[in-house]
Amino acid sequence: MTSHLYIVTGSSRGLGAALARQLLQPGHRVLGMARGSNPALQAHAQANGVPLTQWTQDLADAGAAALRLERWLAEFDPADMASATLINNAGVVGQPGALDEVPLATLSLAMRAGLESALLLTAAFLAGTARWSGPRRIMNISSGLGRRAMAGSAAYCAAKAGMDHFSRVVALEQAGRPNGARIVSIAPGVIDTDMQAELRGADATQFPEQAFFAQLHAGGQLSSPAGCAERLLRYLGRPDFGAEPIADIRET
Repeated sequence: MTSHLYIVTGSSRGLGAALARQLLQPGHRVLGMARGSNPALQAHAQANGVPLTQWTQDLADAGAAALRLERWLAEFDPADMASATLINNAGVVGQPGALDEVPLATLSLAMRAGLESALLLTAAFLAGTARWSGPRRIMNISSGLGRRAMAGSAAYCAAKAGMDHFSRVVALEQAGRPNGARIVSIAPGVIDTDMQAELRGADATQFPEQAFFAQLHAGGQLSSPAGCAERLLRYLGRPDFGAEPIADIRET
């Protein structure tokens, strides 16, 4: 019996948890990677008879996470896998503030968890599934802040801009290969997650756009994680997924 494999990072809460939950469907196998596990996800998987593996994995240690993934993928028989999908969702907003006022360790964490992990996991995924005959897809969860600058968020903006650009490179590399993977870096809009709470709760003197995020919340303009996950998975299933490596949730 063949399975559709889905790998979701940042799966313990927020958008990642919503994506993993909606992917727990018959015929699917899901791997979640996050700093913590989600017991509710495990219970939902058991109730629906869907294989769910949860790794407690610090994605800031990107090299270890990628090596673990590549070795894990090597254990599968390619004939048993109908398709494979990697969703790089994990990210860290870090401490809002001017670049020279944020601790170096905080900046490093945001870049390692938000960009280095996505880059290395993508490399491991591509190598680990190179002999698989089914469709291979990569969805990178980017942000509008990777496409416009916002004072007080240099590391997050840089991580998402880097994610967009390496997605363009991978699209070029895979285009000429037999059964090349399709990749899209997609901005999902503003979602009611812990990250949004961090932004609207930031010190306005250090983060000039704090009021903007507070107004989004007060005005009910934030998408729910479940609603956003539904739109993203609908986009993932489109026949033209990967036709362009950069997308926006409004295009779904």
